[in-house]
Amino acid sequence: MGYTMTAPVVSSLRPGSGSRTLLRFRPRFRLLLACLCWLGLSALGGWAVYQGAEQAALEEVQDAGRNRLALYATSLQREIDKYAFFPGIVALQADVQAVLAQPGNSALQRKANTYLEQLSSRAGTLSVYLVDRSGHVLASSNWRRPDSFVGEDLSFRPYVQQALQGGSGRYFGIGTTRGEPGYYLTSTVHSGEGQDVGVAVVKVGLAQLEQSWATAESPVWVSDENSVLILSNVPAWRFATLTELDAAQRARLESSQQYNRRSLKPLGWKLEQPLEDRGTGQVAGAQLLHIAQGEQDSPAFSSGQFLLQSKALAGTPWTLSVLSPTQASMQLAQSRAWVAGVVIALILLLAAQFYQRRKHAREQLAARQRLQQAYAVLESKVEQRTADLQAANTALQQEVGERIQAEATLRAAQDELVHAGKLAVIGQISTEVAHELNQPLAALRTLAGNSQRFLERGQHEVVRSNLQRMADLTDRMGRITGQLRNFARKSFGKPAAVELDKALDAALAVLEARIARSGAIVVRKSASPPVMAWCDAGRVEQVLVNLLGNALDSMQDQALSGRRPCVELECARNQQWAQITVRDHGPGLSEQAASHLFEPFFTTKPEGQGLGLGLSLSANIAQASGGMLQGRNHPEGGAVFTLLLPLVDTQPLA
Repeated sequence: MGYTMTAPVVSSLRPGSGSRTLLRFRPRFRLLLACLCWLGLSALGGWAVYQGAEQAALEEVQDAGRNRLALYATSLQREIDKYAFFPGIVALQADVQAVLAQPGNSALQRKANTYLEQLSSRAGTLSVYLVDRSGHVLASSNWRRPDSFVGEDLSFRPYVQQALQGGSGRYFGIGTTRGEPGYYLTSTVHSGEGQDVGVAVVKVGLAQLEQSWATAESPVWVSDENSVLILSNVPAWRFATLTELDAAQRARLESSQQYNRRSLKPLGWKLEQPLEDRGTGQVAGAQLLHIAQGEQDSPAFSSGQFLLQSKALAGTPWTLSVLSPTQASMQLAQSRAWVAGVVIALILLLAAQFYQRRKHAREQLAARQRLQQAYAVLESKVEQRTADLQAANTALQQEVGERIQAEATLRAAQDELVHAGKLAVIGQISTEVAHELNQPLAALRTLAGNSQRFLERGQHEVVRSNLQRMADLTDRMGRITGQLRNFARKSFGKPAAVELDKALDAALAVLEARIARSGAIVVRKSASPPVMAWCDAGRVEQVLVNLLGNALDSMQDQALSGRRPCVELECARNQQWAQITVRDHGPGLSEQAASHLFEPFFTTKPEGQGLGLGLSLSANIAQASGGMLQGRNHPEGGAVFTLLLPLVDTQPLA
């Protein structure tokens, strides 16, 4: 048996037998190895294509979601901002301040209720009401309803506390009376002494905006600072939470009744990994979210994987979020991966066949192909760079044109605003002008009647004297109307050399009747030689008229008490500036007025006597002329306004 067992071994080791076996095995091993490599490369190529297609698909979904986020955020911000100024308007209303000053006056309370009712009806708000410092509702737009807010204690509501502590507030909650959700805008009401006496509340409904989201192709919601979904186009998700609330949070919300004892159940969604940017590896601001079957409550949105994108809303503690389905994108990526795998497999087969046929010429062909590819890439980069430069040049030219057009529009609007300011001044002094014209007109009527009688009597000398006096009165009326016509003439904003004393004369001529009626004393100081400024005479006259008018307004109490007001005017040189100083002897500027002196629509005058545009417009005119307008209190009392303009020999470049 030993011989029979060793015989095959000896025969297998015969010279030449082992090498023949290896030669027969080597082609099969190579073929098997080539097949494994072919399958591996095809699978690897398909996987790489799948990764790239998946990333590209997610980026497309993310871009679409980002666009929807911007659209929804804009619509929501626009819906909120159009009511932002309402609480301030309510706080300035005289009936509102009166009912806060006399809470027990039923007549004032009825007037305030009627005003708030009309305001809410015209503005389309849910309700508008007034709360005193103790938190009780004094007046409301729904005062006629059985469930009126009047008399309720809302001191526990956070939006009332925010307004009393910070002056204003914004808050989303569900009403405790009617259970109606809404957005609360609040503003503090100040008394005449500047004390906080109450809070004006405007409740805005966002149901119309939420209805417009009902046709959206994907879920969208707004969550507040408590992670509660306050708005959503999926009704079942409203007033659910993104995370589980702890006992302390639920106790706090229960005490404030922000959600009117809603259950606030968590949604229980499963957040997967955040997306990363392929170039930087940083988080791209989106997360993958998986919703299991039965967690959604709308047939429009199926279960599966979604892309969650969120954006913080400016001015609010809210976060806007959208869900974009990724199932179709993933299926498309898989299809592309399969196609890519098959294509790669075919290419590998063709490459292997080509390799066998052109084995000897492959190196030369590969070198030629690499050279052609490098040339093509270089040519493509040159073309791309040229196209980018052309696009940048076109965009730059377009931007230059738009800026030129915007500057022209801005200048035209400023000219119109300057002209409107002149007309407003003329309207304010129209009473004095009418009074100045009535006296010559009455004298003309009397002289005309007397002249007829003297003419009948043949007393021609008396008639001639009367005609001369009538001509003098006509010249006087012409001077008055000519001054107004010159002042009202529209300025074209072209600077020139202007003598400041003449501009001051023109401004005093426009206000001559008002100065005479108030009995004010005008004290002038002029420089020698005259000060010449580089500016537009018409606009400078308007600034001086505004400053003189404000000075006379500040000394109205002196004129009523029998004291003669005094205005001091001075034209001088101050280094490289031409300077005009206007000082009154009134009470001066308060701290509040000094801090908001040149802001638009800020005024210390009673309601109906000014819009608060005079000083703002004057400051803009001074700045456009290359100068500035300054205001301060004089050490000896009164306010001092200084207009600085470039001297003629130091005029700025256009």
